[in-house]
Amino acid sequence: MEAAKSQLSDSADHVLKAGPLEVRLDQRTVLADGRGIVLTVREFHLLAVLASRPEQVVSREEIYDLVWSGRMPEHDRSVDVYVSKLRHKLESALPHWNFIQTHIGFGYCFSPKPLAS
Repeated sequence: MEAAKSQLSDSADHVLKAGPLEVRLDQRTVLADGRGIVLTVREFHLLAVLASRPEQVVSREEIYDLVWSGRMPEHDRSVDVYVSKLRHKLESALPHWNFIQTHIGFGYCFSPKPLAS
C-alpha cells in the first residue's frame, strides 16, 4: 500500500498520477499508459473525487453530493452503478491494476495497486 501512495502525485498543472494512470483535471482527460480512456462526464467527476483523496474512504453520500450536486435520495444506487462502470473501464485499460476498493457500509477508496502476477 505504501508503494501505491508514493506513486500518487498532484502536480502543479492539476494532474493526478497513480502508477500508469493519469487524471488531467484541467483538460478533463484520463490516460492509461499514455492512451486516452473515454469516460462520461459523471465517470470523470467520480474518478476525480476519488483520486484527489487517495487512501481515504469517501462515503456514498459525499460522492453523490460532489458528483451529482445534491443530496442522495434514499435507496439510490447511482454511485454504485457508476463505480462499477468506472472500474470496468479502468480494468479494461489497465488489466494488471486495481484502483477502487469497496468498503461495505462506508463507501469507496481510491487505492491504486498492481495485481500480483
